[in-house]
Formats: sequence, structure tokens, C-alpha cells
Amino acid sequence: MSLYFTEEHEWILVEGDIATVGITDHAQEQLGDVVFVEVPDEGKQFDKGDEAAVVESVKAASDVYSPVSGDVIEGNEALAEDPSLVNSDPEGEGWFFKLTLSDTSELEDLMSASDYKTYLKTL
Repeated sequence: MSLYFTEEHEWILVEGDIATVGITDHAQEQLGDVVFVEVPDEGKQFDKGDEAAVVESVKAASDVYSPVSGDVIEGNEALAEDPSLVNSDPEGEGWFFKLTLSDTSELEDLMSASDYKTYLKTL
């Protein structure tokens, strides 16, 4: 199990060839109270960097990008009923989607947890 981060504040938890994607605690703090989340449907294909989901808060709407290429195997339907899960547990129950990795070498371009913490200090 490996955890990675992007400069766009997505996290990706990789277990075998399955990746779970969500937004970081920092991202949800910047957004404020999340009121709506649109997650991708099962079977949707993404290339690295594609717009994959939408999150709306009382402050703003924002796209969530796919940190890697792959095929969606599940969208977190619980977010449709309770988008506040993104605020209460952004790096847990507030995940957005799961996909099968199509190119594991793309993980090399992502940040480790310590690299991400260092990155946040530059903002």
C-alpha cells in the first residue's frame, strides 16, 4: 500500500493495481463546506491529468483531476447523499473514485507524504 499526492491536492492510495483517489485535507480546508460532489461512473477511462470529478463548496467549484491513467471501477456514491464526508474525512470515507492503474510508471511523478508537506509550506 503506497500513498501519493499531487500539486493539485489530490491523494492517491495504491493497493496492487487499484488506486483510490480523493482530495487532501488541505484542499477541503481551502474549499470550506462541501455541498455537492460529482464522481465518475464505473467504466469511465481517464488519462493522467483528465478532469475526473467535481466538488462544489459554499466558496467555489473545483475540478478533481485523475493523478494517473486508468479505468474507473467505482465512484463513491455516499458523497451524493453526504458531500460533507469530504470535510469530515477527506483522506478516508470522503474518497472520490477507485480505478485500475493502466501505467504504474506514472506514480513516479507524484509526491510522497513528506514531499507533499514540504510543498504545502511553499504555498
